Amino acid sequence: MVRRTDLPGMIPVFPLPGALLLPRSRLPLHIFEPRYLAMLDDALKTDARLIGMVQPAANGSDERPSLQRIGCAGRITQFSETEDGRYMITLSGLSRFRVMEEVDGFTPYRRCKVSWAGFEQDLDPHADSDDSFDRGAFLKLLDRYFDARGLSADWDTLKDAEDELLINSLSMLLDFAPEEKQALLEAPRLGSRRETLVTLIEFALRGGEEDLIQ
Repeated sequence: MVRRTDLPGMIPVFPLPGALLLPRSRLPLHIFEPRYLAMLDDALKTDARLIGMVQPAANGSDERPSLQRIGCAGRITQFSETEDGRYMITLSGLSRFRVMEEVDGFTPYRRCKVSWAGFEQDLDPHADSDDSFDRGAFLKLLDRYFDARGLSADWDTLKDAEDELLINSLSMLLDFAPEEKQALLEAPRLGSRRETLVTLIEFALRGGEEDLIQ
């Protein structure tokens, strides 16, 4: 198990709206902008091979938006290069972090000093559980959501998935706004993330029903 003391105090960050990474989850990314190609090349030269995924905040410029205070770092576990120099990579979520300050420098990408304190459970796969999870009720709600959105699902896989994999995968994949994704990221425990996810799904369903009435 990775220890918090093994994690670096400064990491490159990738502000990408709506792209959510959670601990012990995997996020595929397509890297093609020159500044992020440079970020990837530099990250691969380090032992940690970490990239911090952060949601842009509402303020700041389009070119350099402000950053949310909490992100999640992922380790580069898969990568391949295309013939035209682009990368297809997979980040495996390791731990959330708190942005302490952004570091000025000569890199074309952004870097931040970060703190890992308060997220110790992210590094321990056995530290979190959701004992009050009613899977049957949750899947019925999810069925209503998919039906309202015209989406299909592999229900056998969903029914067999472990609680954390199910909740985290849906949190990452469902089409929520960036601020809603941030709320899912900042949920302190798996149970609170599941509650947030249920609230977002129920809110989306109410909006859809109101659209039908109008």
